[in-house]
Amino acid sequence: MITFSIALVLLLVGYWLYGSYVNRLVAPDSSRPTPAVTKADGVDFIPLPTWKIFMIQFLNIAGLGPIFGAIMGAQFGTASYLWIVFGTIFAGAVHDFLSGTLSLRNGGESLPELIGRYLGQKTKKVACVFTIVLMVLVGAVFVSGPAELLAGMTPEVLDIYFWMAVIFIYYILATMLPIDKIIGRIYPLFAFALLFMAVGILVMLYVKSPDLPEIWNGFGTKYEKNPIFPMMFISIACGAISGFHATQSPLMARCITNEKHCRPVFYGAMVTEGIVALIWAAAATYFFHENGIVDKVTGIAYSGAKVATDISVEWLGKFGGILAILGIVAAPITSGDTALRSARLIVADFFHIEQRSIRRRLMICIPIFLVTIFLLVYSFSDADGFKIIWRYFAWCNQTLSVFTLWAVTVWMVREKKNYWITLLPALFMTCVCSTYIVIAPEGLCLSAAVAYPVGICSVLIAAAWFAGWFRKERKR
Repeated sequence: MITFSIALVLLLVGYWLYGSYVNRLVAPDSSRPTPAVTKADGVDFIPLPTWKIFMIQFLNIAGLGPIFGAIMGAQFGTASYLWIVFGTIFAGAVHDFLSGTLSLRNGGESLPELIGRYLGQKTKKVACVFTIVLMVLVGAVFVSGPAELLAGMTPEVLDIYFWMAVIFIYYILATMLPIDKIIGRIYPLFAFALLFMAVGILVMLYVKSPDLPEIWNGFGTKYEKNPIFPMMFISIACGAISGFHATQSPLMARCITNEKHCRPVFYGAMVTEGIVALIWAAAATYFFHENGIVDKVTGIAYSGAKVATDISVEWLGKFGGILAILGIVAAPITSGDTALRSARLIVADFFHIEQRSIRRRLMICIPIFLVTIFLLVYSFSDADGFKIIWRYFAWCNQTLSVFTLWAVTVWMVREKKNYWITLLPALFMTCVCSTYIVIAPEGLCLSAAVAYPVGICSVLIAAAWFAGWFRKERKR
């Protein structure tokens, strides 16, 4: 418990110290008008209270990643604690804060527009396709997870397919209607359930005080056969850094009324998610230590849903367990709906299609919904369908963070600010993503002897490109 407690304190201290430093670099200006005021349209650009914006941002980014991703990451032992803490403070929160602030200062631009602004129009087109693919994958993988949990809590007649249909109907409404009609009203309730879940599990960790492995005794029990690098950095998909977050930040950048609110909304929401991921990584470490990674009776590996459900019910009782599971359900649902909403806005921005008219919204949304439904059908028609889709989502998610980090690095250089705070995470994540696609089973499936040199070469190429661009930029 000592390692866990130190990690928890570091996350809180990181918000106040490093978050304050990054905020000073950005230099928020409260007198600068925001797009929520200058471009108000009653659909997407709507001024909202800061507390509500924080809740929505937190729920938008806290999908299955900080829960299921942290549970999968815990299979690597206490190394997951290190990545969650340092990844959140120095990479994920900076990534979210800067991408959200840049969107705010550029009229609420969506992520591909921002990438095109700083990395060029060719990169913008690639990022646009990449982002929409990621949004559709999120919409698909974040339906089946909560549907499985809800089916386990309700009578057999309300099976997983029933709940998938209910959740998807909600997605359609949340994507189409103005942001203050559904999302702005029900998210505070979802946020309560999610925070109750996190606080409840945190309290029980200290009440039970389980014998968790400590970092100074090694990385703890390692159930995962794949190498920690790069697998763990992809598995904890949203608990440390996530490109998906940069697609969600523009939604809230269109609702913020004061630049000074960016730090608590964007940096603060990411640190809060890191805390949730840390809590679940610790709980899962205890679960695997007590039960093993495989059920002794069936011989089947425990799923993220099974681990989350068992821990919630065992530690919080039947009623508390139900509330906790509802919190777990709320996390992916409130990311899936805004993922599809983001896809609509990205397409609208790219083709300059106004969104006041519901007919024009439908014109964009219908193809997006059809592709998402196709992926859902595929995920259940094949035994490994969901697993494959999840892995591609995780890789696409982290790769998108590479695009974002390089874009904000270019901005930092042009503004003559300390660009090292984004350059180093950009180089690291470039190495992670390029190594993963070479070594992963769903990638090229090559050996570590090939994958690691490829990862190193990708970093050297990226560094050389940056150095050349930097010299030209300084001369210009």
